[in-house]
Amino acid sequence: MRLAFLLLSSLSIASAQDDAIFRSDVQLVRILATVKDANGALVGSLEKADFTVRDNGVPQQIAIFERETDQPLNVAVLIDNSGSTAKDLRYETESVTRFVRAVLKEGNPEDAVSLYSFNWQIVKQNPFTRNAAIIEKSLRALRGEAGTALYDAILLASRDIQDRRGRKILVIVTDGGDTVSRADFNRAVEAAQLADAVIYPILIVPIINDAGRNVGGENALTTFSLRTGGRVFQASLGAALDQSFDQILRDLRTQYLLAFYPANVPPSKERFHTLDVSVAPPDLHVQSRNGYYGVAQAGAPVYAPSPSAPGSDSIRPPKPPQPKQKTSPN
Repeated sequence: MRLAFLLLSSLSIASAQDDAIFRSDVQLVRILATVKDANGALVGSLEKADFTVRDNGVPQQIAIFERETDQPLNVAVLIDNSGSTAKDLRYETESVTRFVRAVLKEGNPEDAVSLYSFNWQIVKQNPFTRNAAIIEKSLRALRGEAGTALYDAILLASRDIQDRRGRKILVIVTDGGDTVSRADFNRAVEAAQLADAVIYPILIVPIINDAGRNVGGENALTTFSLRTGGRVFQASLGAALDQSFDQILRDLRTQYLLAFYPANVPPSKERFHTLDVSVAPPDLHVQSRNGYYGVAQAGAPVYAPSPSAPGSDSIRPPKPPQPKQKTSPN
């Protein structure tokens, strides 16, 4: 028997907000950055002096710099097992299994992976582990059911990962947008940013034409990646899906770690600080988070208003009850 956390649509958003408040006084701001040239090739040879970081437009002094950082990877895999994925779920789980094995095979010996499944409920299948066989066993047992609680899954995974040491990555495998979450888009992306998590969504595209596709959901996934410093992939099953996982792994093995202590940033009524990371060679593109939650002026709201979510598939519910736990069979 294993203990799994079962979150229905009653995920405790209020509890998540309380947790986040304790992270309000940001001291050291960490940024994971990936740099590519005009052809999309990864660039891993830059020096600290090549980077410029701006906090709300104010240049900052980089206190920590690591090239191809080997800080431990914490990778949470979130796999959609809603009803629409049922016929293809086996192929998706096979690709996820190969990715998990690759993450744990090389790199830092402290690298670890966790697994969540989501449909109308979210189940934490495996806490962080280096045992790929345990995760593979959980993947083989997944079955499709109705509903897609994507935003709730991101919220839960972000809360679980935020206090882990090292790099924090959410890899999401889904075929569409959210349908049943109690959290909305803004709350989910805020939780990821508070956790310093980078989101890599992989959108399984079984439908080629726009008709019948959840374009709003696809736009939401793209925005998750842009705001957290990841990138979104669109892939069919089989080799294309494996290639997406390979590209994510290459990104993770070629990341720069930048960190700074905010200085000379004018007081603001909003806790959300915008970040801009640039490099000296103008033809290079930096992929990094677009902001963080810091300190606001006294008397300002705890949470700054977030921009509207893309798409129209999110809801803002009343305060839900506390999440439940249950023991799930192997």
